[in-house]
Amino acid sequence: MLGLGAAGVAAAPVLQRALENGLGAVADKDPTGLTGLLPNGGGFRYYSVATSVPTRTAADYRLAVDGLVDSPSTYTLDALRALPQTRTVRDVQCVTGWRVPATPFEGVRLSALLDAAGVRPGAKAVRFTCFDGTYSESLTLEQARRPDVLVALRMRDEPLAHSHGGPVRLYVAPMYFYKSAKWLSGITVTDSVHPGYWEELGYDVDAWVGRSNGRDDAPTV
Repeated sequence: MLGLGAAGVAAAPVLQRALENGLGAVADKDPTGLTGLLPNGGGFRYYSVATSVPTRTAADYRLAVDGLVDSPSTYTLDALRALPQTRTVRDVQCVTGWRVPATPFEGVRLSALLDAAGVRPGAKAVRFTCFDGTYSESLTLEQARRPDVLVALRMRDEPLAHSHGGPVRLYVAPMYFYKSAKWLSGITVTDSVHPGYWEELGYDVDAWVGRSNGRDDAPTV
């Protein structure tokens, strides 16, 4: 174990320089897994709670909207792209402390998909599931209807890459980044909040930046 730790420390600067030089393929091929712990040139760190995540393209991506709604529906990637898009530029803040300032995200407001589905009386929350088969998240219905909560298709004015949760992810601008579930595949309207993957392990359900978990002193955005 000590030997592996020493190797990791020695290799980390090399891997970091490669990432900062834009060699994104290193992250996909790195057998040590160290790139998953390092920020790339843009400051992001890559996390996945699944051992592997399948890729989805426009040909096979689907997003289901169901639960306590009048009109359950399934969206293709092209159908989501055809809807009115909203662009927001905010700091991305991870609960572990790293931050990426002024990051543009673009996509469909979650509230627009909820309105199209017709939320039924008695609904109080929204649950999100992902095609990694493991991750989940939830928001209250009030939180989900905020104008800065997106079903995001683009980041930094480019289509969302697979490593960033593409082709579609949730983006909850005012909350810590673990609320912005990657590889989004399901939106289910529920009668109560279902704690997500990290909440089941002790993270706050209401993850407002600067006001939860006690691990960041950033101002609320």
